[in-house]
Amino acid sequence: MKYKTEVMIDLPRDQVVAIFDDPDSLPKWQEGFVSMEHQSGEYGKAGMVSLLKYDNNGRKMELTETIESRNLPEAFIAIYETKGVWNRHENYFFDEGDKTRYVTDTEFKCTGFMRLFTFFLPGMFKKETLKQMNAFKTFAETEAKK
Repeated sequence: MKYKTEVMIDLPRDQVVAIFDDPDSLPKWQEGFVSMEHQSGEYGKAGMVSLLKYDNNGRKMELTETIESRNLPEAFIAIYETKGVWNRHENYFFDEGDKTRYVTDTEFKCTGFMRLFTFFLPGMFKKETLKQMNAFKTFAETEAKK
């Protein structure tokens, strides 16, 4: 399953990318974020692997993040994997003067029980991506006012 999402952020691209690229900001906009643990590869470079941990009201989840490409300020591409789910997430940042157009191209491949969700509820995935993008937008715009 593949889809595209987009939001406009009321900040210049350099500010948006600086906030996006700051791992210390993750718990401030990613719901349930607990930690990010470096596993292998050169920090911040393509090939780096990290373990991301989340806890959403007692529902714990761990994801492996592999950076595929880090070409900021234009793009950041990573693969996220957990049991039954493989997700490639391409993040693009377009300079629109005093605003930034943040676009994602997302691909999910699921197996087992999770495959039923992609078949019966594909809109759920896009809705969750937009929710995360809007949480980032709100955080970035609020953070810039400080």
